[in-house]
Amino acid sequence: MSCKLFSRAALRVSLCVVAFSAFVPASADKRDFDLMKNVEVFNTIVKELNTFYVDSIDADKVIGNGIRAMLYSLDPFTNYIPEERRDDMKFITTGEYAGIGALIGLRDDSLVYISDVYAGNPAYTDGLRVGDVIVAVDGERVVGRDTEYVSNKLKGKTNTVVKVSVSRPGTEGVLTVPVTRKKIYIPAVSYYGVIADGVGYIYLTNFNDKAADEVKAALTDLMQNKGIVSLVLDLRDNPGGILDEAIEVVNLFVPKGKTVLETRGKVKQWDRVYKTTQKPVAGDMPLVVLVNGESASASEIVSGALQDMDRAVIVGERTYGKGLVQSTRPLPYGGILKVTTSKYYIPSGRLIQAIDYSHRNNDGSAERIPDSATNEFRTAAGRVVRDGGGIVPDVVIPAEKESNIIYYMMRDLVIFDFVSDYRVKHPTIAPVDEFVFTDADYEAFKAFVKERGFDYDRNSDKLLSELKEVADFEGYMDEAAETFALLEKQLAHDIDKDLVTFEKDLREAVVASIIHRYYLNEGAIRQVLKDDAYAAEGVKLLNDPVRYKSLLEPAKGEGKR
Repeated sequence: MSCKLFSRAALRVSLCVVAFSAFVPASADKRDFDLMKNVEVFNTIVKELNTFYVDSIDADKVIGNGIRAMLYSLDPFTNYIPEERRDDMKFITTGEYAGIGALIGLRDDSLVYISDVYAGNPAYTDGLRVGDVIVAVDGERVVGRDTEYVSNKLKGKTNTVVKVSVSRPGTEGVLTVPVTRKKIYIPAVSYYGVIADGVGYIYLTNFNDKAADEVKAALTDLMQNKGIVSLVLDLRDNPGGILDEAIEVVNLFVPKGKTVLETRGKVKQWDRVYKTTQKPVAGDMPLVVLVNGESASASEIVSGALQDMDRAVIVGERTYGKGLVQSTRPLPYGGILKVTTSKYYIPSGRLIQAIDYSHRNNDGSAERIPDSATNEFRTAAGRVVRDGGGIVPDVVIPAEKESNIIYYMMRDLVIFDFVSDYRVKHPTIAPVDEFVFTDADYEAFKAFVKERGFDYDRNSDKLLSELKEVADFEGYMDEAAETFALLEKQLAHDIDKDLVTFEKDLREAVVASIIHRYYLNEGAIRQVLKDDAYAAEGVKLLNDPVRYKSLLEPAKGEGKR
């Protein structure tokens, strides 16, 4: 039966259930009865509201909120996608949409600005710049509009022209830039290259429907034309995507016929075993996979399967812990239900789901499964691995802590606006590997920050204030007053001091933003890789075959069972 026929049949059945739920026989399963009863109650409430509520109700808003709340009570990944947002779903799965190839944001003064442009796409090639403030689209003034409205105006049919009027830092008046819309594709592989002698690097940012082909093409080029003999595969901040693409990425490194994972759900006939189907491209190449706390879903399938097969050394932070699989189901009026239909189990047999959404606290929250409640599994070689908490790397690198000041400077566009000003004064800069941000440049940045009147909340101030309140409540304030006064003096909010204290971190953030502005995403990745502790550890490991091999072998006393 086709999906279309099935959906129509299901709709007919559901309508019959609502209409005749009052006549369910006593012998019916209680769970089915409760479901039908509540559907009828919900249906009746909507009718009563529509008839008697004092004001007209917005059906899309009221019922939409009800649907979203219902789905979120199950897990955060089960979602309703109405017809008007289907393009968003298509973009997530394919990386494609029709538009100009730019990201936009909203400033505090309600001005929509261009926050990024994609290399080779219309916004970039036709002359729009990062930092441009959008004043009008096709002659319609959009100042005060939100980003969704402006984004919809910029999108449209391919090969049509949209006139984007912008105000640009350093340029007087308003510029009107004609941009020809095209089919935009955002690559899954953001960058690849050689990061050390014989060591290749591939940064995979998502698992869209071309991810495996892109990784294969990058890997082939690195092997055949760049002479690499080992590889760092970077899956940091990769939220996942299409399951089949993850299987194919694993297949690039392991032989045909290997089981990568199994999926199991309520509908048993949908349970599947996923195996590799092709000869590998790099079956014996030493491999390091980089992960962090935002590596999720398909990223965890790849890193977890390669770990379970003892095929790669995993480096970084514990991953997100998403062991759930979603499928899409068609809904009436063009909508889509993205629903969790199964859990996946990687080769050792473990489920890496970190949060049990089936058991909620009284406040509705779900908690992470404690390490004490996880179970022990074994890799192919007999190494101990555990379930229930994401993928724990073979080499753990503590999460990098971003300075509080940088967070607020990025949020308030202080660094962004400084870079816009910098570009006005420096039309060109040296190549990425040669660029130098001088002491004079940093002094200019400090002056810019102070002229801007930048201020920010500091967690130490908040915690000290809370501690004083507790001390006062418990009667310790009098004897601790002198100590608190000293702490307040030491923690006094001094922007001049902070610009010195956090100079290293601020320099790195500013330089990365400058490189990104001139050389876009590829340039920014190359810049960050210069001081990347994770990538450096990967290179170090690949250059030490003895240590690399030892990490893939069981520790003394483990072994196979």
